[in-house]
Amino acid sequence: MQISDTQLELVNTQIARLRASDNFYGRRLKEVGITGVADADDFGRLPFSSKQDLREAYPLGLAAVPEEKIVRIHSSSGTTGPPVIVPYIARDVEDWATQFARCYQMAGVTNRDRVQITPGYGLWTAGIGFQAGAEKLGAMAIPMGPGNTEKQLQFMMDMQSTVICATSSYALLLAEEVQKRGLRDRICLRRGVIGSERWGEKIRRRINGGLGIESFDIYGLTEVYGPGIGISCRENDGIHYWDDYVYIEVVDPATGEPVPDGEWGEIVITTLVKEGAPLIRFRTHDLSRIIPGECPCGSRFPRIDTIRGRSDDMFKIHGVNVFPRQVEEVIASFPQLSSEYQIRLSHLEGRDTMRLYVETDGTQNFLALADEVAHECRNRIGFTPLVKIVELGVLPRSEKKTRRVFDERYD
Repeated sequence: MQISDTQLELVNTQIARLRASDNFYGRRLKEVGITGVADADDFGRLPFSSKQDLREAYPLGLAAVPEEKIVRIHSSSGTTGPPVIVPYIARDVEDWATQFARCYQMAGVTNRDRVQITPGYGLWTAGIGFQAGAEKLGAMAIPMGPGNTEKQLQFMMDMQSTVICATSSYALLLAEEVQKRGLRDRICLRRGVIGSERWGEKIRRRINGGLGIESFDIYGLTEVYGPGIGISCRENDGIHYWDDYVYIEVVDPATGEPVPDGEWGEIVITTLVKEGAPLIRFRTHDLSRIIPGECPCGSRFPRIDTIRGRSDDMFKIHGVNVFPRQVEEVIASFPQLSSEYQIRLSHLEGRDTMRLYVETDGTQNFLALADEVAHECRNRIGFTPLVKIVELGVLPRSEKKTRRVFDERYD
């Protein structure tokens, strides 16, 4: 999607702000001699920024404002390197709440709803974003935080929560517990705002059915604002994003060249008004596409498709490049399987091996079903894994994000 004149003006304001600061990107702009952009071609010549750039700016090298204007920081986990510290000024915090309130409105949430928030608080951007958006909308926030399923269910019933905010993994765990305990008639949930990890249609149906809700897929990144820069609508055909706050382009992950609207590639985000830590052409590694045309819901905001995966979560086995999403599509083609799976990669007797664990109920022939799944993997992906069928509920559930791929080849 080509950048508009209004967006270009906002980008030029960001460039001036960055050049005036000691921010890492401001220094980069000075090195390449860029003082502004006049059109889309100029914009395309702006350097990309990456997660590694942000790590190297630790602790406060992302700041583009004097320290006295910074009112808050958030941070990534730092599990694969130094954490990324993202500074916010007061306006950034307000803008984030405004975007999140839009997300709730897109999902049909009103100031009469009671919003139970299960994502984590603290340095992570999730819980506090969900709460700020609810308060901005005027809804009642119930800031439970993660875990303690017993208390979650008790408050869900006692407070008559109407909206649940969760990762898809935890929403599924709650749905299974509600069904197991026969609580469906005692809860009042109507909608779910679900995010933080990729999830497919099969898990959506299980969550919706188990909790009696309509669910919406929220999108965001810690490095940008956090969750809330976009959400799916009731048409469930992509994610609307707020193009007055972020400009999204999609590029070829290998070359960095823009791809036409409708083609899949890597999402690249530019923040248009964020002051504390503006980002220009930030490579997210999230794989999606711009959906051309207007949405039947009538919203003017553009759409990206549901996130298919990440360009950096691919693994190679037997010479074949494999994305977890491909495995999920195989599993989705078998109605007798649950949405849960686990992949374990190991190196045995001189060769790489992939074991795929999937769940079904006790009415199936496990050996025959395993053969069918292995055959379908061969047809769709190009290699045959060792498939192990297990009873429903055997694979671990998580109160946060569920880890599904374990590469033990180099342990």
